[in-house]
Parts: sequence; C-alpha cells; structure tokens
Amino acid sequence: MKWLEARLAPALWWSIASVAALLVLWQAVSGLGLVDARLLPSPLAIFAHLGEQLGERSFQFHIGQTLIRLLCGFAIALVIGVALGVVMALGGEAWLMPLVRLLAPIPKIAIYPALVLLLGFGHASKIGLVVADAVFPLILATFHGVRAVQPKLLWSAQAAGAGKIAQVLTVLLPSAWGSILTGCRIALVIACINVFLAEMISSTDGLGHLMIVAARSYQVVDMFVPLVLISLIGLALSRGIGFFRIG
Repeated sequence: MKWLEARLAPALWWSIASVAALLVLWQAVSGLGLVDARLLPSPLAIFAHLGEQLGERSFQFHIGQTLIRLLCGFAIALVIGVALGVVMALGGEAWLMPLVRLLAPIPKIAIYPALVLLLGFGHASKIGLVVADAVFPLILATFHGVRAVQPKLLWSAQAAGAGKIAQVLTVLLPSAWGSILTGCRIALVIACINVFLAEMISSTDGLGHLMIVAARSYQVVDMFVPLVLISLIGLALSRGIGFFRIG
C-alpha cells in the first residue's frame, strides 16, 4: 500500500489545492459583491443547498437516473472502443482510421434528435449519445497502446503456443492498460457532458432536467446544484480510474 500512497499523495494534494483555490476565489467574488449573487451565488450557498437536497428521495432518484445513463453508456463505449482499437492495431488501421478521423470531430449532440426518433425519449437515446461520443478516445487510446507493445512480448507468447485471442488477453491488453485507462478518463468526462446535455434537451428526470427546471423558474442556486454535482461525479469517477492501474 505504501507505493499506492506515494503515487496518489502528490497528485491528490495538488488536485485539492487547485479546487480549493478556485472555490476561495469564487467565494471572494461573490462575497465582495463583485458579481450579483442573483447571477452567481456563492459556493457556500450552493454546497449548503446540495447537502439539503442529497437527503431528499426525489433528488436521489434524479442522481440515480443520470448515473444509470452515464455508466451504461461508458461501459458500452469501453467494450466497443477497446475491441475496435485492438482490431485497428492488428491490421484494420487502413479502413478504420479514416472513419474515426471523419466521425470523431462531429459534435454528437447534433445527432441527438435522430437518436430520439430512433430510440425514443427514455434511457436508450441518452445512452446512445454517450456511446457515440465516448467511444472515440477509447478507440484511439487502445490503438496507440497496442501499437506500442514490444514485438518480443508477442514473439514470446507465440513461442509458448498462445493463439490470437490469448495473445490479446494476456499480452496486448495488459501492456496497453495504461493507455486504455487514459482513454477511460477522457471518455468519462465526455460521458458526463453528453448525458447532462441530453437530459437538458429531452428528459423528465436526471440532473440536466433539474437544471432546466430551475433555470425556467429563475432559481439560481437550484440551477447551480446539478452543475456542481455532475462535476463532482466526473471528478470522482476520473480519480477512481487511477485505482485500476497495474504496477
């Protein structure tokens, strides 16, 4: 555990310091009246209201709906992204990479109306949007991670009689694991953004829906609570990815 503490401590403290500095600056701007509190409430007011709402069953339900969409979309994107990344690295680059380069820059929120028409207003269209955007960093991270594997590792596996699937599972994926986790961090951020946007556009539940409801009634503190919470969820998930590192 000492190596884990040594690895996490510096990065953790820097993360805490940067977030704390932002909150202090935000509180100062709001507290000194540099910005109207009706437009930018203080972080103390927002976190106090967040603490109150976390105890409410209705708010917990909305959090759960967002998490279901986010995590399901990320899980599907992970499976598809890793599989396509491996295929690209093992010989499919010539026909897959042009498609990735063509499709990756497209703002996926632009195709959300089509997803709604195809999959409906429920979970499926929102999960589909998350998958459509989060899959690309996972494809590229896996591709570059697998391509960086030393050939001698594959030669050793082949000499031991390992088949193609065994080579992927025992050599390529473990060796590319660090790169894949980096892709996971990026994909999780993208997943948070897309699920929130989808809930803002067409949903009767979820954190994005709560923000729109608050904005329509000009409840500024209520409007900031979902924004802060989705940010904290993204931060927690991104930090949690670090625990899956090997070595």
